[in-house]
Amino acid sequence: MNTARWAAVAAAATAVALLSGCSDVEKALNKGGETKCSDYLAQDANTQRITITKFIKQQTGNDNEPAGTQVDLSMAAVQSLCQVQANKDTQIKNANLLGILH
Repeated sequence: MNTARWAAVAAAATAVALLSGCSDVEKALNKGGETKCSDYLAQDANTQRITITKFIKQQTGNDNEPAGTQVDLSMAAVQSLCQVQANKDTQIKNANLLGILH
């Protein structure tokens, strides 16, 4: 096999690996509490759940999966708080209602 063919095979294999492990890659790259409100609001529901789960783990210093209700309530709170932020670059860990005054 020539070099071009090997490169094509390697690229295809890499793409398959990335697609099959997408959620693991997404979890690893997700910023959790350092996610900007504008980025959080643009995420789909599954990615928001990953973001909030990581944020909770960062806040608690515990690597265990938080309870589903805790994630649900946190998602609702961050969603509401980010929607009223005057500065959409505010990180979700800093989102607060006072942000509407800035």
